Amino acid sequence: MLTIKLPQIFRVHQVPRIFWEDGIMSGYRHPKSSALDCVLSSFQMTNETVNIWTHFLPTCFPELERPRLSKVLRTAAFVYPFLYDNIPLFYRLLFCAWSNCTWNEAVAGYCYHLLFALLTGFLFASHLPERLAPGRFDYIGHSHQLFHICAVLGTHFQLEAILCDVCSRRTWLRGRLPAPGLPGTFGTAGLAFLGNAAIIGAFTAALPRAPGSSVSPPSVPTEAGRCRDP
Repeated sequence: MLTIKLPQIFRVHQVPRIFWEDGIMSGYRHPKSSALDCVLSSFQMTNETVNIWTHFLPTCFPELERPRLSKVLRTAAFVYPFLYDNIPLFYRLLFCAWSNCTWNEAVAGYCYHLLFALLTGFLFASHLPERLAPGRFDYIGHSHQLFHICAVLGTHFQLEAILCDVCSRRTWLRGRLPAPGLPGTFGTAGLAFLGNAAIIGAFTAALPRAPGSSVSPPSVPTEAGRCRDP
């Protein structure tokens, strides 16, 4: 019978400090895992398994040298475009609050969308609840998983609100906007694909020049409580 040996899982003090996550005490993969180990680890319980199944392209180039700055930059990368893209929505909700407009399903959906968006940012930056109980949320329930759930729920309410707006303004839209067609649809999708491919290519080309490529293997604690090289 064919048997597959799953990769070994380590505790926090067995991996280099740069890989430590606040409040996560166990379930770490080897920092020099092979491609096969990474694939196999997605089918065993680690502190990244749930994250792997929700997104497949995590990145980390200034995090190796300045992790706090990297955290700020990654948070700003989500917050800034969210605030900029939602300026019309903020204006609409404020105008609706000041003018006592009709409270319909679209307005309610946008409010839920903003609520879950705020929760997403808060969980990502605060590392709650694992910071309050280190080791309790290593596998299920830590902030990275919770902010993924909040992001999905926020997107769901946003799409529902948009559909409600489209249905209620169908006549107005048809009279002022061109009808959607295949050239416009595939053209937009093609531009998005080329843009994403360019971003991936640029960062992939920079990988060989990334600092900290030589990471020492994890130390295994001895019975006396000290660490030695395996």
